[in-house]
This record gives sequence, C-alpha cells and structure tokens, in this order.
Amino acid sequence: MLGGPDADMGGTMPLRSYGVLAGRVVDRRREGSTDTPHYQIHLVDSGGTAYRAAVNVRSQQEPSELLYVADEDFRHPLTETLPEAGSGWTALPSHPGGASLDFIRGNLFDPALMRALPPDLDGQDNDLADKLDHYVERAIADPAASVYVFGERWGPEKKTRDKVFGFLPGNGVHDVHMNQGNSKSFRADDGVWQDGGLLVHLPGEQRWVAVFLAFQSQAWHTDDATGHTIDAAPPRSQPGVEALRIVAALVNPEGPAPERETVTLLNASPHSVDLTGWRLAGQGSRTLTLSGPVEPGAAVRLPVDGLQLGNGGGSITLLDPDGLKVHGVSYTKDQARREGWTITF
Repeated sequence: MLGGPDADMGGTMPLRSYGVLAGRVVDRRREGSTDTPHYQIHLVDSGGTAYRAAVNVRSQQEPSELLYVADEDFRHPLTETLPEAGSGWTALPSHPGGASLDFIRGNLFDPALMRALPPDLDGQDNDLADKLDHYVERAIADPAASVYVFGERWGPEKKTRDKVFGFLPGNGVHDVHMNQGNSKSFRADDGVWQDGGLLVHLPGEQRWVAVFLAFQSQAWHTDDATGHTIDAAPPRSQPGVEALRIVAALVNPEGPAPERETVTLLNASPHSVDLTGWRLAGQGSRTLTLSGPVEPGAAVRLPVDGLQLGNGGGSITLLDPDGLKVHGVSYTKDQARREGWTITF
C-alpha cells in the first residue's frame, strides 16, 4: 500500500522475537551519562517473573535527539486485541489485524506531531527522561495500572542477573521505538508491523496513554514488504502541511446492510487538488480509486462503497498517486457503535 499498489502487506520480520510485554511497573532508572543511554523500567508479570524494558533516549547517529509523541487519551482498535494485563511476554506476528504496531500503516498517531527531545538535562519537564518519568511514575503509583511494552525480547538468561535491577534470571525487552526506515547502518533491522511502543492502561480513569519514539534518521515512507526506506519519498511532514486530510467518516449508517458509508476529505490549501489517481485504503488490501477536484478550503464527502469500513473499529488511509501515505486515521468499536453518527478526526 505505502510502497506501491502491488506491494505485499504481509511483509517480513527481521527482529528475532517481536512481541509485547504486559506487566506492572515496580521501579525505573534514568541513564544520562552512558554512550547509549536508556530509560530503564522494571516490570513484573502476574506470575512474579521480572523483566527490564530498555527504552532508548538518545541515538547513536546524529541528530542524537529522539522524536517523541504522547497521546494521553489513546483510542485505537488495537487496544481490543492486547493480551491480558500482567500476562508477561506474548510473541506477535508481523502482519496487520492484531496487536502488532506499525507507525506508518497502523495510523496510531500523526507523525507530524512528534518532537525532538534531548535525553537528560538539568531542570524539570525539559527532556525525554522527564516525559517518560511522568507516565511511568503514574503507573507505579496506581496499583490498577497495567503497562504494555512493544519491542524485541532478550532472555531469559538463567545464570545472569539483570545488570540494572539485579533480578535473576535476566529477562526483558528492547527496541522500544520505530523499527523500519532505518539508515544504512541499521537497515537489517527494518520490517513492517514490528514497531516498538509503550502503552499505559489506567482503568480507574477509563483511558489509555500511548508513548511512541523514533530516530530522526528514520524515514516515514517505507516499502510494504521490507520496511526499507523509499528513497524518492518526501520526508516527515510538519503540522498542517498536508493539503488533503481525512476529517470525518460515516462508518455505521442507519438502515440495513449494505449501508451507504462515506469519508470526508478537506482541502486545507489555497489551491484546487485533482483527486485523479488518489486512493483511500481501509482494512486489509481493499482500496478505492478517487477522481474529481476538491476546491481550495472545501470539503468533499465521498461514498466509499466496497471499502467496507468495519463497525468493530478500523483505519482509513489516504494515498497519493504514487501510492504514498498522505494522511491516516483510526476509529474504535465504541466510536462506531452509534448508528447514523459521523465520526470526526
């Protein structure tokens, strides 16, 4: 989809053991003076097994500051597919439709909202470790909070104590960041549907918090089969730069099936945009070819017969004539349950 109309959405999985760790946070430690500093998190699952999550806070390549975004009210259909809280390590397949993360294809967040942060500075709330502290300490203080860490597992190392927290056996997860579109030095780690991330569930507040990290050297248009950079593609956009955006969708119209589902696009630019060759993509490999103009500052409501926007949650992606993602949104089962109501993004 993002690498061209004939790309394979299944992809490969270069990370040796991708998955998600579900546990409760009991401790954390900041590292600001090492060559490759990490923010270290100590978690325990419901069976008492200890793990360490090593979260990168500085890149080995310049620019060294990581890109960071946090959503304090994260709503996405993947939360319905996660393993049970406290269940420990769960291996995940590298394909869509489940709990695996893909920053580009999963429409988890708007990459334009990411900001570069230094790893650790004097002062309060001015570096990446401070931002992580805010959410991790919140999880430590709430006995009902559960944490999910996505990345690559190491261990268990039966005869080796953890080098940070001292538990035995050594056991944990790293690569808790974007794992595709890497520079040449880390190209072997590329893959689709294998990105890292941190989710915090606060059941007492009925909300999820999501934290996503990426290196500035990584690309935001990647091949659907390999996760490698598409060299001719433009860089990560800035907020408000995209001319066309998905602003609304009617995914559960009134009446019996088949209903008349629609997606609304907004042209925020001062120029008319010709939709010839553009496409909308829904779940799986279904796409809808578009046509016609969208006038400056205007919105157009498009019927999307055949795209099959599911009432159980899903995603919608806008692709330009080269097959590159321009914008994407997602919606949950709860958002889609009200018949006849249009979801706004």
